[in-house]
Amino acid sequence: MRIELQKRAGHSVLFSILSPFIALGLTVLFGGLMFALLGKDPVVALYSFIIEPLLEVWSLHELAIKAAPLILIAVGLSVCYRSNNWNIGAEGQFIMGAIAGSVIPVVFYEWQSPLVLPLMLLMGMLGGALYAGIPAFLKAHLNTNEILTSLMLVYSAQLFLDWLVRGPWRNPTGMNFPETRLFAPNAILPEMLSSGRTHWGFAFAILAALAIWFMMRFTLKGFEITVLGQSERAGRFAGFSPKRMIWFSMLLSGALAGLAGISEVSGAIGQLRPVISPGYGFTAIIVAFLGRLNPLGIVAAGLVLALTYLGGEAAQLSIGVSDKVTRVFQGLLLFFVLSCDTLIHYRIRVITSSLTGRLSGGDTA
Repeated sequence: MRIELQKRAGHSVLFSILSPFIALGLTVLFGGLMFALLGKDPVVALYSFIIEPLLEVWSLHELAIKAAPLILIAVGLSVCYRSNNWNIGAEGQFIMGAIAGSVIPVVFYEWQSPLVLPLMLLMGMLGGALYAGIPAFLKAHLNTNEILTSLMLVYSAQLFLDWLVRGPWRNPTGMNFPETRLFAPNAILPEMLSSGRTHWGFAFAILAALAIWFMMRFTLKGFEITVLGQSERAGRFAGFSPKRMIWFSMLLSGALAGLAGISEVSGAIGQLRPVISPGYGFTAIIVAFLGRLNPLGIVAAGLVLALTYLGGEAAQLSIGVSDKVTRVFQGLLLFFVLSCDTLIHYRIRVITSSLTGRLSGGDTA
């Protein structure tokens, strides 16, 4: 006996639209069950996790700060995934963008100029794009699996960051702590509003989502991405180059991840440290799929996933649960999003040995 998935000839448009909401509902349901198994009141725990972070103005600003890198990275990943290029290494591109953009405020910290911040942002994008170019080159010219190469490069970036802040870039006046100098005021991304800490990285995320949405909907490049993603053979027949698409999608994705990295370091942290991300690059994969690979849907999904980070912190303080609860919530959400999509688009078939024998003997089913 074996189990296989068979593509449905047609599927419900309504269920396709409702799929993310069904996944969210199932995540909340099983999240409540998880809290009950941990010996916590599910209602109180879910209130702390989902509602409490939305009740204060300062926490709404924190929500925007955490949503900004998720949206930026996920928007870039959506272009990769829709073109059938599986960039799993956005976390590494995020880190390398932060490192590249930090060269000026760390190495040339005495330089004071209005050009500092724009150059930091451009260098961050360039650093992320070049790092994404490694798996792009390996796939386009050596036919290497980009899932493995992009993922493995994440750990190289993390180790490189750790070496920098403990070695050549360590703050000489920092009491031997593994961190760089604090960025000068002209290297800090300004706040958008006077009421809180939300910086311009959130505006970059919204603008990127709108730009990619426009590209996908109204330009030839968007049509090329869609065609090559659905059928490489059809794309070749239309004159589109799969190799050029590999480079385009990976470099664009890496550039946005790099922009997210330098925006996070310059806007929220103010220096480089051994850890600058709670896993934004990996969580953004969930954001991309929860948003249906649509840039506008990704904005909403990014806010939802940012809420899980804030909710996890609030739950730690109010009900005393582990910070791993956030990871479990995010994992549940990804599991249910993929499960709902699979069951909507595919039919599960159980093939018994007797049926297999008849088919192999020449019968048809």
